[in-house]
Amino acid sequence: MTGRTTQARRRASRVVLLDPADRILLLHGFEPADPSVTWWFTPGGGVEAGESLEAAARREVAEETGITDVDLGPVLWERTCSFMFDGRRWEQDEWYYLGRTDTVGVDTSGQTDLERRSVTSARWWTCGELLRTRETVYPIRLAGLLRTLLDEGPPQSPIPLGTERD
Repeated sequence: MTGRTTQARRRASRVVLLDPADRILLLHGFEPADPSVTWWFTPGGGVEAGESLEAAARREVAEETGITDVDLGPVLWERTCSFMFDGRRWEQDEWYYLGRTDTVGVDTSGQTDLERRSVTSARWWTCGELLRTRETVYPIRLAGLLRTLLDEGPPQSPIPLGTERD
């Protein structure tokens, strides 16, 4: 193998999953090649061939968290991101759905092999905790976006978040 990295472009559905107390569920991940590089992120992932964005959102939440009773709402935000992960450069178009659930227990037994190698935990965060944290959270403006969502409700149409590059 040469030192070159491969590039993959994919469509991804992510979920801003809120519990009855308006806490958001985030997963804590790390770079498999360097576990000291960590971040928090919303559940979600790649859309499979022939799968709708909504179906991918539901499947990913179930696989990553074990939560299947999700009331999926509208797409809140759209984002394009570019990042290195697991030896590859990823170019990803993401759609963030609003999700609500009464289930707060998380079961990670459905995670993929890569998720088991790169996700350490899941945690419900209050908006205040997100606003105060110094940890890396994606998307990068999540705390402010969540505050606006909780104060004003979902937008009339998805808000473009632009491109984030790592």
